[in-house]
Amino acid sequence: MQTTDQDPFSGAVTDTRHGALSGVAAARLQNLETTLRKQWRLGQNIILCWAPDPRGLLTIAVPHYFLGNFTAEAGAEGDREEFIRTIISAPSLSSSAEISEVAEQLGVSTSFIRLDESIIGDKAQLDAVGAIIARYGIGFVNRRAVLLFDIANFSLFTPFEQASQLNSLSYSMNSAYIKLQRQGVDVNFARTTTGDGYYVWNRDIGAYPDLDLLSFLLLVLIDNAVAQEQASGNTVPVIRSAFHVGSHYELFQAEGVNPTVLSYIVGDVTIKLARMLASADAGQVLIGDFAAPLPNSEGVVDGSAYLQRALEELRDLTDLKVAGQTLESIVCNRGSCGGRDPAVLTITDKHGLTQRAMNTHLQVVLGGKTLSLGLPVA
Repeated sequence: MQTTDQDPFSGAVTDTRHGALSGVAAARLQNLETTLRKQWRLGQNIILCWAPDPRGLLTIAVPHYFLGNFTAEAGAEGDREEFIRTIISAPSLSSSAEISEVAEQLGVSTSFIRLDESIIGDKAQLDAVGAIIARYGIGFVNRRAVLLFDIANFSLFTPFEQASQLNSLSYSMNSAYIKLQRQGVDVNFARTTTGDGYYVWNRDIGAYPDLDLLSFLLLVLIDNAVAQEQASGNTVPVIRSAFHVGSHYELFQAEGVNPTVLSYIVGDVTIKLARMLASADAGQVLIGDFAAPLPNSEGVVDGSAYLQRALEELRDLTDLKVAGQTLESIVCNRGSCGGRDPAVLTITDKHGLTQRAMNTHLQVVLGGKTLSLGLPVA
């Protein structure tokens, strides 16, 4: 996976994938990127997959509309979308024979990129090549936790107030990141704006990163609650928030003629998060209806068990402080997700589509003062 350094106070990401490579290897990768940029053609094409070759590497580049046409072709046999997902889920294909087989099934040709030296067997260079190629393609993640923060009544505020509220929410995220990092929990978070909030996810994939993201959500909410009590005017947002685990596609944004190291996601998980919050009240916190594995546990659990585990992990952190105050306790109120008999909500969106979610209402004691996160069930 690409290695990045995140500036916790700006949210900026610094690409360091070449840092562990020699000057010659880094120069070789720069030449590779120049070739990829030509194949990319300002976003006209995407690099669908690649495989190392003894003399360089092979790629499959297709027009950006190809995947939609391929999966929707009338009379097509088999699940073509699942076939595409399998291809783009992997960081690379294992051999030139495998990529040739994929190209034949797609009805396209491979492209060869010559490198001065073989990268087969060189894990550092393979990882670096994968990180570069990912920026020119599209990825698929079958299961990942994602958050959605949505600022209530955002359109009713002045532009200055909107900017202040977005900045306040960004600060709460950066503050939560630093607090967890000091406790040895590194949430390698990424985000993309929705205009009045953010989708947030952990770049790392797996049960631990997903659980850490839920702990991250709780700390963001606590920091935001403290900021609300201390603020004057409309400079700190009242937010709606939701947590869900599901699948998504990942694409990289373009700046001018180049793709950036910043990505955005879209898929089942983001769609469901948006529907969950579409009719949520200001301050409400929702946990989606999902089944996912917990670290060091067999099988899968629901969102309530996920929240229970996240609360346990926060309680186990030593001398965790928010706004200079020690986190003394955090417990579930009656009917909350994570507690006994959590209230399950059936949400119907404007299109008449329904889904389930669990309401979350927590009581936090911070430096002897009690704060409420989320709302009680109506």
